[in-house]
Amino acid sequence: MTTSALAIEDLQAGYDNGPVLHGVNITVNSGEVVAMLGPNGAGKSTTLRAISGLIRVMGGRILLEGSDLSQVAPSARARAGIAHVPEDRGLFRGLTVAEHLRLGPPKQTINQEIAYEYFPALKSISDRMAGVLSGGEQQMLAMGRALGRQPRVMLLDELSLGLAPVIVEGLLPVVRQFATDSGCAVLLVEQHVHLALGIADRAYLMANGVSSESHDAHVLRNDMTLVQASYLGGPEWAVDFKDEVELPFIGEEASE
Repeated sequence: MTTSALAIEDLQAGYDNGPVLHGVNITVNSGEVVAMLGPNGAGKSTTLRAISGLIRVMGGRILLEGSDLSQVAPSARARAGIAHVPEDRGLFRGLTVAEHLRLGPPKQTINQEIAYEYFPALKSISDRMAGVLSGGEQQMLAMGRALGRQPRVMLLDELSLGLAPVIVEGLLPVVRQFATDSGCAVLLVEQHVHLALGIADRAYLMANGVSSESHDAHVLRNDMTLVQASYLGGPEWAVDFKDEVELPFIGEEASE
């Protein structure tokens, strides 16, 4: 039996005021792109933070290639091969692009050539500070830093945030190509539903801190009924409704 690169088993996690996740089960295999879809507040970003160790896990397990991360510090999870690109991009406004690509996490280096290979536009702006870059350039830099670490698992949280759809259309295929080339497992949170399903292999729907079963991304893209149900409030994933519901952020600029 093949071990998934990332496996989340009955995850329960949250903050001081109580749990946000009440039972999340997700697997991501090497070289696979898996999307988490659902409305704001469903628990998608919280799931990524729990995987990275940024919030407290209250139950369940997070496994990296079969190894339980329950007692592993966030810094050690990063060294083990988990790269997390948060929705705020995690950049330092006063550092240049080149400096971002030279300064890796403790005891790690960033392969600048990989960053430049997938985002060649970064070379021409390597002497600019992150604070003066456009939103698209900042996102390329944040993703370039993650790719340059050659991760085993990459977590991407709303890379489209504040970006025009045409820019997102250029970024998401890079994610797909990197996963295919490197064998990296990618877990993607994205509100541009159709664009996410266009590059993903599988998808999970999230609502009220609970995940659905796994769905083939191509099937979902051609029949949005289940996705619409998740936006109506799930977690009864087989919600039966007759009226068409316009999903947010499909072909629109995302904000959260």
